[in-house]
Amino acid sequence: MAQRPPVTLGMPLPRLDGPAKVSGRARYAAEHPAGDLLYGVIVDTPVARGHIERIDVRRAMAVPGVVEVITHENRPRMRSLDLFYKDMTAPVTGSPFKPLHDDQVHYSGQPVAVVVATSFEAARHAATLVDAQVAAEPHQTDLMAVLPEAREPSALRAGFKPPPKPRGDAEAAYAQAPVQVEAEFHHGAEHHNPMELHGTTVIYGRNRHLTVHDKTQGSQNVRWVLSRVFGLPKSRLTVKNEFVGGAFGSGLRPQPTVLLATMAALKLERSVRVVLTRQQMFNFGHRPESWQRVKLGAAPDGELLALTHDAVGATSRKEDYVEVVVNWSSQLYRSQTARLGYQLAELDHYSPMDMRAPGAAHGVHAIEVAMDELAHRLQMDPVALRLKNYADHDYNEDLPFSSKELRACYQQAAERFGWEGRPQAPRSMREGRELVGWGMASGTWDAMQMFARVHAVLQSDGKLLLRTAASDIGTGTLTVMTQIGAASMGMAMEDVTFELGDSNLPVAPVEGGSSHVTTIGSAVQGVCERLQHKLWELARKQPNSPFATCRFHDVGFAKGFMYLRFERDVTVRLTDILAAAGLKGLEEKYLMLPAVLKQKKYTRAVHSAVFCEVKVDEDFGTVRVTRVVSAIAAGRIINLQTARSQIIGGVVWGISQALHEETQADQQLGRFMNRDFAQYHVPVNADIHDIDVIFVEEKDRIASRLGAKGVGEIGLVGVAAAVCNAIHHATGRRILSLPMTPDKVMAP
Repeated sequence: MAQRPPVTLGMPLPRLDGPAKVSGRARYAAEHPAGDLLYGVIVDTPVARGHIERIDVRRAMAVPGVVEVITHENRPRMRSLDLFYKDMTAPVTGSPFKPLHDDQVHYSGQPVAVVVATSFEAARHAATLVDAQVAAEPHQTDLMAVLPEAREPSALRAGFKPPPKPRGDAEAAYAQAPVQVEAEFHHGAEHHNPMELHGTTVIYGRNRHLTVHDKTQGSQNVRWVLSRVFGLPKSRLTVKNEFVGGAFGSGLRPQPTVLLATMAALKLERSVRVVLTRQQMFNFGHRPESWQRVKLGAAPDGELLALTHDAVGATSRKEDYVEVVVNWSSQLYRSQTARLGYQLAELDHYSPMDMRAPGAAHGVHAIEVAMDELAHRLQMDPVALRLKNYADHDYNEDLPFSSKELRACYQQAAERFGWEGRPQAPRSMREGRELVGWGMASGTWDAMQMFARVHAVLQSDGKLLLRTAASDIGTGTLTVMTQIGAASMGMAMEDVTFELGDSNLPVAPVEGGSSHVTTIGSAVQGVCERLQHKLWELARKQPNSPFATCRFHDVGFAKGFMYLRFERDVTVRLTDILAAAGLKGLEEKYLMLPAVLKQKKYTRAVHSAVFCEVKVDEDFGTVRVTRVVSAIAAGRIINLQTARSQIIGGVVWGISQALHEETQADQQLGRFMNRDFAQYHVPVNADIHDIDVIFVEEKDRIASRLGAKGVGEIGLVGVAAAVCNAIHHATGRRILSLPMTPDKVMAP
């Protein structure tokens, strides 16, 4: 039998949780069993703004099996101050939504009651019998109608950077520029539709302890909110999220389901499960609708003389939800003058929420389409224009990049795609009845790092246990962290166990912003290094030890042994080191704190270049994305297989954003209308063709001790722009609103 190669960083390893997921053994939030379980079904209102006059629950209560109908009038005691409802990712400015708090209605789809019954079927039927009378008040849900009322946002939100101060007089430079491009963009709202519906199972246990299984990207974030809202000590709460069936932003903040399920469990002193329907998934946060204007002024050789980028994003009347939308433009490109602006407009919707690559998904799209239009007017190759204005450092912050291999992304992706064969003029290529177009775009995203703690135990049998309250939303966290532990300690994957998804484990941040590998992964490597140091110290103390005089960096670890690097046959089994020291196990902890003083001297970012081919049937307006090449510079790649999977998923979502996804609103009703997969379109297998992923070699020890950055967000950024630019190359039509549906493609 062939010997397995040692586990290394970068090795393409399959997901450890794959067998459990495909066999059905993995339990998600709404699948955990509990004795005497009650089922809650949410009753919502279609009114966009108003107040509840009365709620008649008599018919619902008469349904056999119904235990209670909870409304704002009979809910258990909950704290009222906004402070208690603010989670770790909430905007600082504004008031978080408080379900069943009072008689006020703030958005269409707002929960006004929860029917709780001994069966889901009884609860669902009874929910249709609850009569909630709501007095409607004037509402506004049309972003374009309130653009003149847009205002400056609060700058207080983790990860948000307001636009930088202007550089020079961009308006005057634009007016004098020989070549000018001005374009306005509109992006409609998009809703999260992960495979797993948002749901919560609250198990009411001994001593009134609540075990909360919730679809969340941060178990400790949920526990934090539940503890504060209900006035419960953390010792009475355990939040678990071992398996999460997709999230990418929808689980960053605790959603109403977890508050409503906990509310019912406390009131009835029973275990309760609350799950949203697919239609109700459209009742809470979404990627906000946005309007943008980009103006580029250039010299005849393509040098940017002026760059202005303005954006207005939708928010709720309750909170200032903000995103970094415009900053990417002058971070990507060098321009003699630049002015960026970002404002918010209030609508009567639930507060928007992060969705994969928030802000960049819209902002980078606008600048990349504008750059393509500039290249067209200059009769210049789009790649050449980007290289002409390549930013060697961050002009927003006047800082160098910790690493930037975007040039290599352009070069490698263009070569793989065959870009040199692209004719300059639109409508130059055709296959049968379809026009063929080639387009490209750049992408960028922050390389984030947070803080985390990992606890490690090297057991007497040689197995390694790693524990932290990280989350795995389907990105491969479990596998990658196990791989880092195995590679660090020189062990096989099966000898390492990584525990996550439990609020009682050591502190970890919410999984968001593509920061888990740089954060949790660095902590795993750090705690393993401490274990190695302890093992080295113990080995040196053994009688007649061959390691007595060696230094720590003279030893290595492989196959469960410690060895001398300069004399590989001098080894000692790790279990023998523990046994000789009389230890049943060796424990160590590591607190990963970002090297802020070093990191603040650089801009840390990931980059990409996306090239795509489209085929357009003008008679029907249909667009097929037939080829995509995405080159990614994201530092050291820890697991080639899971990282590639992330980029492929991002490209699919980018195609979806470009051609399919938009939530349509009836402004008179103030309500999103296409609330199911029959009408809210997402790609299916037939829509996705060849996707080729390239990882450009790059290591960044400033971004993380691993040399890694994140790959979750960057796969999406720039994809929609590349599709748009390819459609223009195929048809000669420039479409400035997403999604680019057949009616827009056919428009003259």
